[in-house]
Amino acid sequence: MSDTPSAGHTTPTRHGRDAASVLRDPATIRERCAAITRAVSEGRSSHFVLDRSRLDGVAGRVEAVTRAAYPTLQIPYHSRWRHFEVGGVNRKAELDALQAGRSLADTARAHIDLTVISVLLDAGAGPQWQFDEAASGQRFSRSEGLGVASFRAFLRGDFSAWPDDPLRVDAKVLQRMDADALGKVFQCSPANPLVGLAGRAALLQRLGGALLEHAGQRSLEARPALLYDVLTAGHGHPPSGANEVSAAHVLRALLDTFSPIWLTGSVLHGVPLGDVWPHRWAGGEDPMAGRHGTTDGWVPFHKLSQWLAYSLLEPLEWAGVNVTALDSLTGLPEYRNGGLLIDGGVIQPRSLANLSRTWQVSDEFIIEWRAMTVSLLDELAPLVRARLGRTVEQMPLACVLEGGTWATGRVLARELRDGSPPLKITSDGTVF
Repeated sequence: MSDTPSAGHTTPTRHGRDAASVLRDPATIRERCAAITRAVSEGRSSHFVLDRSRLDGVAGRVEAVTRAAYPTLQIPYHSRWRHFEVGGVNRKAELDALQAGRSLADTARAHIDLTVISVLLDAGAGPQWQFDEAASGQRFSRSEGLGVASFRAFLRGDFSAWPDDPLRVDAKVLQRMDADALGKVFQCSPANPLVGLAGRAALLQRLGGALLEHAGQRSLEARPALLYDVLTAGHGHPPSGANEVSAAHVLRALLDTFSPIWLTGSVLHGVPLGDVWPHRWAGGEDPMAGRHGTTDGWVPFHKLSQWLAYSLLEPLEWAGVNVTALDSLTGLPEYRNGGLLIDGGVIQPRSLANLSRTWQVSDEFIIEWRAMTVSLLDELAPLVRARLGRTVEQMPLACVLEGGTWATGRVLARELRDGSPPLKITSDGTVF
């Protein structure tokens, strides 16, 4: 799954951009996913058929779930911060009380540190794992449990190198974070196993290294909060350094900063691509060059990075940064959104046996399912808005997901099974 004809060299492609830039552009995600979805629609897939007549019915289910959760239709962004609200506990207020007297910038840095560490630890937990929160006396599982566990670890200072300043995440601490230490954060035991624990610990160690390298290049603190300075102080995106930034620039800054941490095996010219995979129908012909570009045949998803970008919208806005063009980001191709489309009958496997086997993230079957999820969420969103009487400005895709498709995917999974998604995928905790 690698293409390294000239390791360490970046080849200009569309409009003079290097290959990594093309594959880190959300427009490329949509373009490549649309190409795969079109091929499936034309009956070329040996894995799936599409039934778009079911989309309106799915939109109806999403409408009902959204109205039940948000009767006033004041829908927040799909974000890790929603998980910090689980159980009716206002954990953000608890965090903000601990930060009383700090500057707006320092508060934003703490919010960003927490967001990054929590999102990167948010892959599938598995069906057995649970977390007991002493502060509330409640027990949580899956994404909510992971969120609460990471929140409590952050407040304790588990990721800080400074005893007098626990509310931070330092690269040197991350580099020492092994599976045993992370297991204590998540209350893991043989009776309470967490899927992909070693993979998560290794991801944090690589994050520590990437932060040290990136911070050294820009004379910034080696912590995830350097993103605040990159996005607002002219160190990167946007080049103007103004207090306005596009959502695509947020994603690009994340991918530029964290690219070394993704060891999926997908590499182009020596650059780790992360959640980017080869597929025969991905296309990508470069019309400007009159030839096939170096990124041809690769379809990017950047699911975890986009989930992080969505989760950073609020911390940036709380700090006075106006994030524009929210819908440049795509829907997230993961278990709940993709499961909604399978359970809703829109995406139909040609063989039901494929729902019982275990897949690898790199398998063509999974790549096609994820590509269709991205494209079909774009088709589903306007149907949901129409039913709710909302415009795209009132209800961007980030709110459709929250209202929304992710929650409805979970509802259908509970109705049809034990809450587990319709597909089984081997996870090391870094993609799913």
